[in-house]
Amino acid sequence: MSRFAGFVGILLLLIFSLAFAYLNSGHRVTLRLGIATFYGVPLTVVAFGAVIVGMVVMLVAGLRSDLKVRRILRARLAEEDREERERFVDLSQQDLFNETEDAGERRLTNGLDS
Repeated sequence: MSRFAGFVGILLLLIFSLAFAYLNSGHRVTLRLGIATFYGVPLTVVAFGAVIVGMVVMLVAGLRSDLKVRRILRARLAEEDREERERFVDLSQQDLFNETEDAGERRLTNGLDS
């Protein structure tokens, strides 16, 4: 059900965007950016450009906090891993390989040696 609702929401957004672009296609505005002035810019270009610029600004603004949260979570995970290793040591573990064998001659010691 949620996939269907998401699909319908995207479809409605697309329809409204196309309707806005169609109904305002003849409107032209003057765009003053401070250092430059553009005359006769279509209103749809200004509106959709503002949406894209807003998304980029939010991405850049959220990047710093996202990296900070990732750094905190990575440190917390490393601390939990260290505490878990200190707390639990399995003394019944055994090595699968003998330490005296060379790296090229290592074999599992499973009783099937020939």
